[in-house]
Amino acid sequence: MAQAYRLGPLCRLDGAGELGENGRMAAVQDPDHTGTAGGWLKWAALGAAAGAGALSLAAAGGSALAGYFARRVVTPERVQPEDLPILAVLREADELHIVFPATEETIVDGWYGLSFTGGTGFARIGPIRSYVPREGTVTRVVDRVLAGNLHEALRGRWTGALYRSPAELGLPAQDVLIDLPVGPAPAWVIQPNPGTEIPTWAIMVHGRGVQRSEGLRAVRTTQDLGMTCLLMSYRNDGDAPDAEDGRYSLGLTEWRDLEAGIEYALQHGAKDVVLFGYSMGGAISLQLLDRSRYRRNVLALVLDGPVINWVDVLAHQATVNRVPAAIGRYGQLILSHPLGRRITGLAAPLDLKSLDWVSRAQELRTPTLILHSKDDDFVPYGPSAELARRNPELVDFVEFDAAAHTREWNVDPERWDAVVKAWLGPKLGRYELPRDNVPEEFRD
Repeated sequence: MAQAYRLGPLCRLDGAGELGENGRMAAVQDPDHTGTAGGWLKWAALGAAAGAGALSLAAAGGSALAGYFARRVVTPERVQPEDLPILAVLREADELHIVFPATEETIVDGWYGLSFTGGTGFARIGPIRSYVPREGTVTRVVDRVLAGNLHEALRGRWTGALYRSPAELGLPAQDVLIDLPVGPAPAWVIQPNPGTEIPTWAIMVHGRGVQRSEGLRAVRTTQDLGMTCLLMSYRNDGDAPDAEDGRYSLGLTEWRDLEAGIEYALQHGAKDVVLFGYSMGGAISLQLLDRSRYRRNVLALVLDGPVINWVDVLAHQATVNRVPAAIGRYGQLILSHPLGRRITGLAAPLDLKSLDWVSRAQELRTPTLILHSKDDDFVPYGPSAELARRNPELVDFVEFDAAAHTREWNVDPERWDAVVKAWLGPKLGRYELPRDNVPEEFRD
């Protein structure tokens, strides 16, 4: 099991990698969230502008800032910045090591991906080997360089995706096209372990600002359960065609693409499906259950760091980006009002109330497992826990520790795998873990 070193509230400069109080490593402040989860919002300039605009919300500057906030929420970022400095790459004994600045993410143990040289290079990064608080650096193992020359790289992008394709996972896959409402979109189909096949497919629904490779981490689990796995793309993700307006609708239109994925599975041998939704993929999956003619073909949901309530997430994003609360609320109004389309570029306003599944908890009638880290600083776990509290018969919530956004698997892959198998296996009617291997959450 990976050990997770978590940030504390203050920067400690009085040691050379020693554990602090309660056995945790000392913290390093990272106010700009360097190296944070791909696809979410990092607005240092926006925060600075907010400080000035807060003095007069009625002023044009406040309105412009609210419009900027709203527009950024729904506008895809085509290029993810490589904003994590690479300080050194060293060979020590039989291991290749890499040295990074100590940030909120690089000091959390586990397994991660590093994209570099404009995305042409990629490496898998493993456990922490040393941490020097007084220097603000952390040294980690390079598990494998899959592409590019890491020794020449100066900066990279930290990611939770360890694999860019099924081939890097060592698995054969079929490349297929799914006819989405916006046009044909690529997908991978990966078969289960031979002799284990069941007529239930797993469909991976990735999050905002990332691509279908996000779900590759879970494929070994779905294979063990006998499920064929479909890893699909959807509108505006850089693989599938864009929507006509080129904007995210936070799940309110993307669910139609997921519906096309379910239709593909049903046409190719599936009797039902399990949806694995990451971040915004969770919101998309919930909208599918609410709106699709295929809702009854969804056997269960497995949601990882999901967006359960967009209003809560938008308020939180305003706070972490130092946007005054009133401007954040004004931004929400712009997103949801017909006149706001002139600012956001959306084809239609967003019904944010329909995206609040805490308030709609009793409407959820599909068995749902939520895995969410209490240290997720991008999509807070509170709504996930509250949904489970309000609908305990159908929703199970498993809290993880230390993981950043949708990095629950990265921090503790063994636990992630065991929890999903213990919860989902019996629902598939064919898989039961020995009692000694059942996580505490699911023991009688």
